[in-house]
Order: sequence, then structure tokens, then C-alpha cells
Amino acid sequence: MPVEFLSDDQVAACERFVGDLTRSELEGFFLLDSTALDLIADKRGPHNRLGAALQIGTARFLGHFLTEDPLEVPWSAVEYMADQLAIEDPSVVKRYTERQQTAYEHSWEIRRAYGYRDFADASVREALEEFMSARAWIHAEGAVALFEQAKAWLRRERVLLPGVSVLARLVSSVREESDQRAHRSLAEAAAGADVELPMRLLDLLEVPPGKRVSELERLRTPPRSDSGLAMSKALTRVHEVLALAQVQGVPVNRLAALARYGWAGKAPLLKGLAEPRKTATLLATARRLEAAAVDDALDLFDSLMATRLISPARRATDRARLEAMPRLEKASTTLMAVARTVLELLDGPAGPVDVGQVWAAVERAAGPQAVVAEAVATVTELVPDPDSWEAGNRQAIAARYRVVRPFVWLLAEELPLGAAPAGTDLLIEIRGRIPGLLRRRVDQKPLTEADLNMALVPPMWRRAVLHNTALTVPPIGTRTRCACSPSCTRRCAAATSSRTRRCAGPTRARSC
Repeated sequence: MPVEFLSDDQVAACERFVGDLTRSELEGFFLLDSTALDLIADKRGPHNRLGAALQIGTARFLGHFLTEDPLEVPWSAVEYMADQLAIEDPSVVKRYTERQQTAYEHSWEIRRAYGYRDFADASVREALEEFMSARAWIHAEGAVALFEQAKAWLRRERVLLPGVSVLARLVSSVREESDQRAHRSLAEAAAGADVELPMRLLDLLEVPPGKRVSELERLRTPPRSDSGLAMSKALTRVHEVLALAQVQGVPVNRLAALARYGWAGKAPLLKGLAEPRKTATLLATARRLEAAAVDDALDLFDSLMATRLISPARRATDRARLEAMPRLEKASTTLMAVARTVLELLDGPAGPVDVGQVWAAVERAAGPQAVVAEAVATVTELVPDPDSWEAGNRQAIAARYRVVRPFVWLLAEELPLGAAPAGTDLLIEIRGRIPGLLRRRVDQKPLTEADLNMALVPPMWRRAVLHNTALTVPPIGTRTRCACSPSCTRRCAAATSSRTRRCAGPTRARSC
């Protein structure tokens, strides 16, 4: 009987030997133990001893006996067995089938000696179905993988394998039952969490009026640009997906398998699914949407921090250093002339050097004493200490605080963030302290060490954060007058500038 999920080669490998055996296979399945040697010892003739040994190895390797032709084994196995039994001519095994009943008698002796059981035993089938059901439910394996697991279980339990089609039908029925159980569990979880949730999930497959794609397709589409508007849409997408219920009691692998199908399928295809599979697939897809939406929002936040905060601050720091270079070069030229002159005097004829003589030489080479003093002051001011660039860069980043403040607010309020044990303290700060600090008027009450978990603030950042009154923007949620219209008193979600007080979304100023 053909088996749809097994190839012809896989079916053949279950029924008979295919190809030659490796050395490890010979040593693993055809090495004779004490039980085998005791069983073979009373057999008459080398052909019977070798034939019985081959049947033992066949039962181990294939999981059943070759009833039609017990000698249909690779010749390497015959030679390996003959060598263990000290039989000089392995070809004598051909006489083993002269009496057909002998092979059957030996197979029954092997069953009794090793405790092999038949698959038709009711206890065996019940235990196998229990194992396969648990395996299919937890791991959500494919049919071929579950088939191989069932074969391995039968071998471990010393049960002779049935025909391929019998075991394949059992695998198909167990997987179908596990799938239906998962569908029922998810559909019941959806209805139990919210009576209206199944309908909301079905609405994802509908195309809203005036739109070209379904709501599911819209939610599956990640942000396509690095902009404030894209960040706002990404966080809105997270909020919409989080409105769907959480699922408990269904293995993660099961959810992942359904989510993969729902993620790749188009709305018309998912509409054609029968219940409860349709609801289960949509619920699992919504769970995957949650993870995807949060990941996309965090990736976009990281990109915006790089493009809107870190890169501009780095450019500003570099630009400030470049603007100071002409002054530094001029002062350095003066000091270089002074140093060269002093060294030439010191390297001259031995004897005391008159101070007046030194100053006279310096004035001829570099200029008056006031010019030299000014050059020293300039170099002292502009020559950086080893950490000055980093410190200046962090000051520039802090100066752009108002640009990213709305994103930080939404990040702390909207995203369902979690953390490993090492990041628990940081997550507590983001969830518990950041929203309060974002509402604070820093110009009236600057940040101090008592307001922060200083263990999380690197030393290089402390100068840019502590007592910095520049971190001031209108508190989120306050009513401000919009610059685009004198009569506009819209409550801004986040004003990007305390000077212009333009109405703004989570990113940049825009007209009302």
C-alpha cells in the first residue's frame, strides 16, 4: 500500500536492507552477545548457526524478521557473523533455506529469548499511541519525524515492527487528532479570554472600505522607512496587536506551526478554513504578530536613535573640534618656535644662560611675551584630555534630548518589554522611573544622584545628565498653544520644542 508522506526509498528502508552496511552499523546491530551465543550454540551445522545469527541481527536492524527470504542481507553482515562464529566458509549459509520451517522455528526462539512482543498486543498499541500523542502534541513534528520516533520507540520496547502502511496510518491519525485538539484548545482560549475576540480575529480577514488589503495584511507589513511617522505607526501597530488575547495551555511549537501557516497565507485562503481551525490559526498568527510588531518597533527605535540622536551628536562634536583647529594650529606654531629657540640656546656653548638673552631670542622667533602667553592659554583650552571627545559627544547627545523624548515615552509606556535576570534592574528603571522623569521640569528641579540608579549610569554620562537644566521641554500631556494657529489649543502628545510649541506627534512638528 503506498504511503503518501514516505518516499519509495523510505518505505524500502523499512521493509528490507538497502545498500551495504557501515562498520558502525555492523558493530551496533550484528555483534553477538551472550544471549545470542547461547541460543546459537545448540544449532546443528554451521549453516543453521550462521542463519540464526543473521536473523538476530536482522531483527535488531530492521525491527522485524525477513519471513520470505531470511538470507536477503548484505554480504558484509554474513562475513561479519561468520567471523564471530569461526566459520571459515560463509557461503554455507545458502543451505539455511533448504528447510523453510527452520527459519520460522528460529524466529520464534529469538522472540522468546529476547522478549520480543508482537505489535498486535493491545497493551503495546495503547502505550505506543500514548507516546505518539504526547510527542505530536508537544513537538508538533512532521509525519516522517513522528514515524521515525515511533519506530525507535518500538525498537526500544522490543516490539516487532508492523507493516509500513499500518504504522503510517497510525501516525496520520495521531497527528490529525493532535491538530484538532490544538484547534479546539485555541478556539476555546480565544472565546474564554474575550467573547468578542473570535469575531475580531475574523475581522482581520476583511478588507476595510476604501482599502486595498485586509487588516491582517496591514498588520503583517513592517515599517518601511526610518522616520518619526513610521515610529508612530509602528507603536500604533504594537498597541493594536497587543489588544488581542494571550494564549495559555498550548505548546509553543504548536503555536509556531499554526503561526507559520497563517503568516504565509493570504486572507482568502484563511477564510476558506473550517472552524475551529480558522480561529486557531488567526489567534496563533496574532501571537506571532505581537512578537514581530514589538521587534520591528525596537529595530526602528534603534535606527532612529542612530540617525536622529547619535550620528548628529557625533557630527556636532566633530564639527566643534574642526572649528577650533585653526586657533590651535596658530597657537601651536607659536609654541613650536619658542621650544625650538630655547632648545637651540640650551644646546649652545656650555655655561649659564641669561634669562634676558632667552626672552630676546624668543621675541625674535615667536613674537612678544604677550603673544606667547596667549598661545599657551589657547593650547591649554583646546588641547583635549583623553576623554574629552567622549564627554563632548555625550553632551551633544543630551542636548538633543527633546528630539527623542517622545519615543522614549512611548517605548516605556507601550511596548511589552521583558528582560533576562541581568537586565531586570534596567527594566525596572524603564517601567517605574522613566515615565515620571519624562514629566519633570528639569529646569526647575534638575536631576540628581538620588533620582537615578547610579549603578546604571556610566561615569562618562553623569556629567551630561546630572544637574543639566538643558534637558527641558514642556511636560507631556500639557496644553500648549500651537505656533501654526493662534487659536489652536490642542493638547499635544509631545511638543518637540518649548520655543515654537508646535503641535507634534511622537516625532516632529507638524501643522494642526
